[in-house]
Amino acid sequence: MTQVDFYILDEHAAGDRYQLACRIAERALRAGHRVLIHTPSNGEAQHLDRLLWTLWESAFVPHGLLGRDARECNPILIGNGNDDVEEHEVLVNLAPDVPAFFGRFQRLVECVDHDDAIKTAGRERFRYYREHGYPLSTHTIA
Repeated sequence: MTQVDFYILDEHAAGDRYQLACRIAERALRAGHRVLIHTPSNGEAQHLDRLLWTLWESAFVPHGLLGRDARECNPILIGNGNDDVEEHEVLVNLAPDVPAFFGRFQRLVECVDHDDAIKTAGRERFRYYREHGYPLSTHTIA
């Protein structure tokens, strides 16, 4: 069964859920995992692509866009996971809804920031996972 982890930015924490998703993906990569960052739009996928190029001055984080870049060279992929059937390790969800395909992953990470609509949608997803018996953890990021 998929382990579900909610990472919630503290109200005083800097950054947003996109930067948080990049940090989590980079950490999972360092632990030897492949990551799919699920975005609901191409614009958000492009934004994450740019962030992963610029977030760290001293390190390169290998990543690519689903459908554009070779998965063999890119352990972090970004895009709409509905079309991807090959990734199974870590899913980082940035969509407002529960991804229909999340059950094929070992771990699902939900990123929640200060935005009220994001927090409300996150609470709804949390209820869904809890009601369906998924193992849940919550981490507050300062």
